[in-house]
Amino acid sequence: MGTKTGTGHHRRRRQTGGGAGKPWWPITPDELAGTMLDAGTRQLTDLLAQDPVLRSIDGLWNANPFRTIIPVDWAEVARALRTVWILSLSRPDEAIRKAAAVQAAAWRSALEAWNDAGRRWWGMADGAAAGGSKSGPSPDGDKRFAAPEWHSNPAYRTLKEMYLLASDWLLEQGEHADGLDDAERRRLTFHLRQFVDAMSPTLLLFSNPAALRRALETGGVSLADGARHLLSDLRDGRLSMVDATAFEPGRNLATTPGTVVHRNRLIELIQYQPAGGPVHAVPLLIMPPWINKYYILDLQPKNSMVRHLVERGFTVFVISWKNPDASMDGVGFEDYMDLGPLEAADVVRAITGANSINVMGYCIGGTLLAITLAWLAAKGDARFNAATFMVSLQDFAHVGDTAVFLGEPTIDFIEQQMMERGYLDSREMSNMFNLLRSNDLIWSNVVNNYLMGNKAPAFDLLYWNSDGTRMARAAHSWYLRNTYVENNLIVPGRVRLKGEAIDLGRIPQDVYAVGAEKDHIVPWDSAWRVTQLLKGSEVRYVLASSGHIAGIINPPGGKGAYWINDAAEPATTAQAWREKAGAHGGSWWTDWTAWLAERSGPTGKPPTMGNAAHPPLVDAPGTYVLEK
Repeated sequence: MGTKTGTGHHRRRRQTGGGAGKPWWPITPDELAGTMLDAGTRQLTDLLAQDPVLRSIDGLWNANPFRTIIPVDWAEVARALRTVWILSLSRPDEAIRKAAAVQAAAWRSALEAWNDAGRRWWGMADGAAAGGSKSGPSPDGDKRFAAPEWHSNPAYRTLKEMYLLASDWLLEQGEHADGLDDAERRRLTFHLRQFVDAMSPTLLLFSNPAALRRALETGGVSLADGARHLLSDLRDGRLSMVDATAFEPGRNLATTPGTVVHRNRLIELIQYQPAGGPVHAVPLLIMPPWINKYYILDLQPKNSMVRHLVERGFTVFVISWKNPDASMDGVGFEDYMDLGPLEAADVVRAITGANSINVMGYCIGGTLLAITLAWLAAKGDARFNAATFMVSLQDFAHVGDTAVFLGEPTIDFIEQQMMERGYLDSREMSNMFNLLRSNDLIWSNVVNNYLMGNKAPAFDLLYWNSDGTRMARAAHSWYLRNTYVENNLIVPGRVRLKGEAIDLGRIPQDVYAVGAEKDHIVPWDSAWRVTQLLKGSEVRYVLASSGHIAGIINPPGGKGAYWINDAAEPATTAQAWREKAGAHGGSWWTDWTAWLAERSGPTGKPPTMGNAAHPPLVDAPGTYVLEK
């Protein structure tokens, strides 16, 4: 995200010279160890922030064109490594003991690798290849080391084992660092992991057996293709993660038949055609996140949630958010509420004749939905019936590794960028989310595109992920400060919108909430908090397998599982809920649609597509979703 090392620190820097008897390092080990022991974490942070070595690394990397395709913040990585070194000075005996243990383990692994090679040479059993190595892909599923040479070749196997041992040791130093608060430890461990991932031997041609083999097989053509892909990505200023020519909304994505029946300066409202036969009387309005495009819910027919709902007799409307530009600089959060769910609900009721409608909010769309429902509760407005929250946060106390990017200095930097442009560029947000899963979303593509010389894959989820949207400055600034920075939504009355105090505890609707087991953006136990915050609601919480996207876009017939706790006595903690939850194979969509059908009224004749006041404007997917 381009976080600036030392933002907000203006204390006098320690003067260092180059004469005899003066250390070349800007801060001496004794001074830094004393800082840790005597002054605490804050002074340690201040000294590191002032460090000219780290500041120079920051400046060099920010000026490097590779930063646009590899968004690792190397100044923060260097800061994390320096922190580990400093902390080790306060416990030298323990540091020596751990280093000796790692060295001994490395020697044992090397000896085992060469012994296995010798046994194979003499035709004896291959224990490691059969799964005896604790670090290989057979026991731990590390896709980076899938090539057979990492197990059959003793040199490669030794390299792999030493890398994994060193990685485990370094990460352990961050996880068990003394004297750091939770936020600082999380930040330290995150950047250590970025360093560990970036140092993988698979990222270098001569230590990647699969890339070397392909270069030999193609006569070097793969290397030429990789160089061409790299130059193209440098020119475009981004890492290619998907074949951009393989998909297009309206051609082979977002193809469920529908029409735009309403448009304002912030949304297009899409009504989907019924599949045939009777439909439920109560329609469903879907609010996707405004930081992404809506068609994650309508990818291809095989994995389209919208199509799934339509085929089961639901009348579906979806909000498609406009992609903001600099002219929308002043659009605020109240505008998103007014022009989004409130205006859309009025249109849906006018077209269908329903007094109240069901509503679903996905991710940040669910946060907006919770705020809107609380605002309507304060006014006694019952336009919404049952509500669904999908991987959505209301309590931002625990947001996982996302917190690394959303501290006060980073928010200041983001707001400065938005002031200059009038919006937040989608690439900034995309880089943040990609770093949360750097091996899957960054380094695997580096290997595929540059070392192997392959084209980026054609994958609908990755295409959607790369088709980002900008964020309006005023609305996004309000959102960041009232959620991630100050966590105001969980305090009744602290937030006021359009003259009403927001109190989540007053929300009266029946609620269905979904978390995802491996979600790196909305931790599942944080999504579970909705069961505690909505005191006036009956909440059914479901835990889906997989992550933030794959856990939600998981139609029936595929892989996956979900957990439900049907105990009569409600759980008081997320872990207590999980301990008593029962596992179910397949997709949670079937459980949700059954729950939704019970709250959608009787079935009957479908409503018209639009009406005289809201005539069809253009076929789905509309125009806003196509804006770049």
